Amino acid sequence: MCRICAAVFQSDNVAPILRIALKRLEYGGYDSAGIATLYGGKIFVKKDKGKIDEIHQALNLDDLPGNIGIAHTRWATHGGPSKINAHPHLDCFGEIAVVHNGIIENFLELKQELENLKHVFISKTDTEVIPHLIEEYYKKTRNFREACFQAIRRLQGTYAIAILSRHDKDTIVVARKGSPLLLGIGNGFNFASSDAIAFIDKTKRCMPLEDGDIAFIKADSFEIYRIEDATLVKRREITIDWDIEMASKEGYEHFMLKEIMEQPYSMRLSLSAQKQYIDLVSEFMEKSTKNFLVAAGTSYNSCVAGSYIYSKLANLATIPVIASEFIEQYGNAIDVNTTILFVSQSGETADVIAAVDYARKKACTVLGICNVIGSTLTRMVRAYIHQQSGPEIGVAATKTYTSQLIIHLLLGISLAKKRGKISQSEMDELKEAIAELPNLAYQILIEKQKEMRNIAKILASKKHVFFLARGINYATALEGRLKLLEIAYIPSTAYPAGESKHGPISLIEEGVPVIFIAPNDETRKLIIGNIMEMKARNATIISLGEEDDKELIQLSDYYVAMPRMQAILTPILYILPLQLLAYYTAVEKGLDPDKPRNLAKSVTVL
Repeated sequence: MCRICAAVFQSDNVAPILRIALKRLEYGGYDSAGIATLYGGKIFVKKDKGKIDEIHQALNLDDLPGNIGIAHTRWATHGGPSKINAHPHLDCFGEIAVVHNGIIENFLELKQELENLKHVFISKTDTEVIPHLIEEYYKKTRNFREACFQAIRRLQGTYAIAILSRHDKDTIVVARKGSPLLLGIGNGFNFASSDAIAFIDKTKRCMPLEDGDIAFIKADSFEIYRIEDATLVKRREITIDWDIEMASKEGYEHFMLKEIMEQPYSMRLSLSAQKQYIDLVSEFMEKSTKNFLVAAGTSYNSCVAGSYIYSKLANLATIPVIASEFIEQYGNAIDVNTTILFVSQSGETADVIAAVDYARKKACTVLGICNVIGSTLTRMVRAYIHQQSGPEIGVAATKTYTSQLIIHLLLGISLAKKRGKISQSEMDELKEAIAELPNLAYQILIEKQKEMRNIAKILASKKHVFFLARGINYATALEGRLKLLEIAYIPSTAYPAGESKHGPISLIEEGVPVIFIAPNDETRKLIIGNIMEMKARNATIISLGEEDDKELIQLSDYYVAMPRMQAILTPILYILPLQLLAYYTAVEKGLDPDKPRNLAKSVTVL
């Protein structure tokens, strides 16, 4: 969970450009960072522990000389955060510099082999074996490109690599396997990066690399080969449809708040998802005898809601599964009659990609919901739906979650129609209600900010928070709990309210906050009983419910009144106050909600 960037220009000083790019990539790792440039036949490196701005203030990254360079922002996987472990890493003679995102699984074996050949290592990282391995092959071949081919073929695991060397002064070498990497194509310059946001202000022309690709990049050209056999290949260029302004804070204190507040807009985009792909994915699901929904983190919570949607609307049974558990739990039970819908905001989540690869080998029909066109997931599945949320910089997913729920809803409607489980009048009524989602979201977000800020002041000092719900909003409890846990660091528990007597109730004492998601649906009468059980034990009751629910208002210490809506839509809108609550609780505690500790935006290692 790091991010890399590389650039070569015909004349411009590259260091300031790479520093700005790193700042935009900081969401992917921020415990250390560094830049290497090449000038006058010498590699110059500046790196340290800390965030980009802190390192720049101490070292002045901009004064690195040269028009070609590589850069890295790190989230530690091998070796703790330190200046020594920060990238770029060098070979024995300082002639080869490497930055890397991923994990080299056989690095201990390679390191021992290289140490036996008198190579000296200074860091605790797996990455450092790469420049030393290239150095060793260069000694044998005296051909830098061939040395890169041979060295990279030895690597086992996942990687996105950028290589700089005095042996090929005007070229950056990049390669990928299992970690995101794409080229940014310009006039008189070229980029390579983990994410297009690094170069979006310079060019919107983009070319994703495939697993097993190696590219040689100059200021005015590039070539892509297959690592395995050095075959020259062509890749399809795409044009990015968003700009740098969309990825800025736009006056908000944090990216997370900006992204929460722009959900009315992102919902409209998701509602316009292309119908032919909705119908195609739903057709595969409808024909299958077994359907799974596989994802991680927030995307998994969307799948929990999706499983209710498909059942309620289309009478279709689907099984939501956490990606990291899927192979062990269901690997022997899937076959050619199985359809699996994989959901991933980034399309690069390692556990998801591993499950996709396994499912393909079992001849399953693999489908996707994703926010990043050209990502690994979108290139591996048989068909996918672009959720169209736009870039999301905050580590804690917000707008991408509601967009995923909308895609599940659109798929549910399509499936219900195909299976004859919904009448035309019911469909018309539901579509009319769905069209109002962005307006209702805007109303909720504007009206609930002050209210959620006040409740956050209460939660900020609490040691534990419970989220309880029934039915489809169990998913809302899961996601509300995850947001509070991620960015406010408050231990939290989400449970189906009907199960609260099987354990959680033993922890309830005076003042413990219990948040109930309690819309006026078929579960309301039952959840009233659960609220009374908690109230009898002096819990602090915080409820989200319909605006005129007098009984619920009377039972609650704090009540968040929500507009009336169809029950199937409640997960999309009831999560909004809980996102605000998590955000304001983090701010109340003096935490940075954009950079929660130990977390990264996309988990690209297993």
